[in-house]
Order: sequence, then structure tokens, then C-alpha cells
Amino acid sequence: MADHAIVRDTPKYRQIFKRLARDIASGKYVEGQKLPSEATLVRQFGASRITVGRAVRELKDHGLVQRVAGSGTYVQTHPIGDSGALFGLLIPDLGETEIFGPICQGMAAAPESSRYGLLWGQVNSVGATKEEQGLSLCRQFIERKVSGVFFAPLELPPGKNETNLSIVTALDRAHIPIILLDRAILPFPEPNRYDLVGINNRRAGSLATQHLLNRGCRQLLFVADLSAASTVEDRIAGFRETLLRHDLPVTTHSVQCLPSIANGALKEMLESLRPDGFICVNDRTAGRLMQALLALGYHVPSDFKMVGIDDVEYAQLLPVPLTTVRQPCREIGQAAMAAMLDRIHHPHMLPRDILLDCQLVVRASCGT
Repeated sequence: MADHAIVRDTPKYRQIFKRLARDIASGKYVEGQKLPSEATLVRQFGASRITVGRAVRELKDHGLVQRVAGSGTYVQTHPIGDSGALFGLLIPDLGETEIFGPICQGMAAAPESSRYGLLWGQVNSVGATKEEQGLSLCRQFIERKVSGVFFAPLELPPGKNETNLSIVTALDRAHIPIILLDRAILPFPEPNRYDLVGINNRRAGSLATQHLLNRGCRQLLFVADLSAASTVEDRIAGFRETLLRHDLPVTTHSVQCLPSIANGALKEMLESLRPDGFICVNDRTAGRLMQALLALGYHVPSDFKMVGIDDVEYAQLLPVPLTTVRQPCREIGQAAMAAMLDRIHHPHMLPRDILLDCQLVVRASCGT
């Protein structure tokens, strides 16, 4: 009897492929088990032999089965082994955002990485926008038929959302698994359809804020940049929530944009708001703010205490070594590699946010 439970809004061979892939993921068919013959599948799904054959080829292309000549088709739930599979690194901000280098090093150092290759891709950055570079890398990885892509969505360009969606849509159509690094495609509360590996940014903002409160600060400002990335919003949320827990006011002036307080406006802001401490959205912003404060004749930490987020290499080399919340970048890379293998082996499991904890690194900028 034909199986009529499958959905009919997609091509029949895709329906059969999805049903068999789900059965493999659920354990109905286990590693090494022989799939039913094509003749049996024809009867089960009420489809032609050509349609069933195409569905089985899709399973093979996804590494879920292997065909043995003269014997049949066998389940292969761990398709990525010593085959030299390649994973693409689609990180348009690589070299500009300091965390991604150590994250990639963590991927390369993961215990499983000796069996795989990481493909960086090549782009002509001269005259090309970040959007163009991202789309170019996406096309390269699809042409190379990589086994998966680690994608750090664009954060700053005006058309970032459209570009990010174009990239993941193209990878989805090519049936290439995606692991997001550091940030989601769209800001909260939009749903995230892909596995994401990063830190708990809300906790990072809270941890930095709580530390300055413990140091006696009560007039805190959060200093951000122009980015509206979900990571920035989460860090600001952690800052605000921590102030509210301590019954401290949160106003429209509690979050300041660094470009808006540059070029002479910084001193006016300091005199009107009279902050005693700053939580900076990242270490780069903290470094720029520190240099501006020192240029105006202020001192850190005697006039203002300061905490950053990320713990990039130069944080301890600033004029006043920076207290910051450390991102465990290598561990993020290792977790991302494990998440990719999980996604390949279990393609139908629900998407996950894998958020690693972060740690406060105390240095001189907070007065300790």
C-alpha cells in the first residue's frame, strides 16, 4: 500500500528523500542497515522507479547512504570520515573583527578537525563591498560542493539583512548545512532557523555592569558603535537589566553611540551626564574611548572606570590595561565544529543556540 502521509507541496522525489532522511535521523534505519529495495520503496510511496531512484541518489549525495554494487543501499549516518571533506568559512569581517581569527584556530584545533579541511575562499577585496564579498564566497562554496559552511553574518552594511538572507537561502537550496558564528541572521525576536555558536551576550553585558557596580560606580553609561547587530542589543539588554535590578535609573541617555560623542561632543556629554564608569560594547570601542578621554586630560580609572567585552590581544596593551569580559574564542571554534558534525549526522533536529559562558578578566581600568 502506498504511503499517503507525505506532504504534497514539494516534488515527489524530495518528499521521499525527506521521509527517508527523517527515518535515518530517528534511528528507524541504523548505521550499516540495508535500506528497502527500490521495488519496495516504489510500492511504499506509490511512485515510479525513476522518482525513487532520484530520491535515493539525493540520500547518497547528502552522505546518508552508500551504494554497494550488487548488494544494495546501506545507511551511513556518519558520512564524514577520512574523506577529506571541506567546510567553508564565510566570514566577510575576518581581519576586521578580532574574535574570528581565534575562533577559526579553535576549529582547526578541534579533535575532529584532522579529518576535515577548512576552506577560506578567495575574494577580490579591492573595490568590493562586504555584501559582494559575502555573496562571492557563497557562490564559491556552492560550486566546490562543500560539506558545510560556517557563516558569520554581516553586521554593519546597510543592506546586511538582505545579503545575509540571500546567502543562507542559496546555501539551503544547495543543501549545505550552516552553522552561524557569533550572531543570528536577524535580530530578536525573529526566529533563528540555524544552529548558532557564540557567547551569552546578555550575560556578558550584565557581568561587566555588575563588576563596576561592585566597584562603587552608580552613574554608568553603555557605549556602543553604529552596529545594530543582535550581539550589541543583547549586551545592552544585560546592562539595562542589571541597573534595574539595583533600582538604578535607565534613561534614553544611558546608552551612548561613540561616533556621536566624538569630535568635541565627548566633553559636553561628560559634563552634562557626569558618568563615573563606562561599559563598552567591545574592546575596540573601549580603546577608542580611552584614547579620547586621555586626550581631554582625564584619567582612567581615577576619573572614570571602564570595562570592555571580548578580551582581544591588545586589551592588556592599551595605555591603561583594560578590564574586559573574555570571549572563549578557541572553545567557540571547537563547539562550532562539533555542532557542524551534529547537524550533518542529524539533519532534522531543531536548530540550537549554543551559548558558551564568559569570564571577567580584571585589569587596571576598573581601579583594581
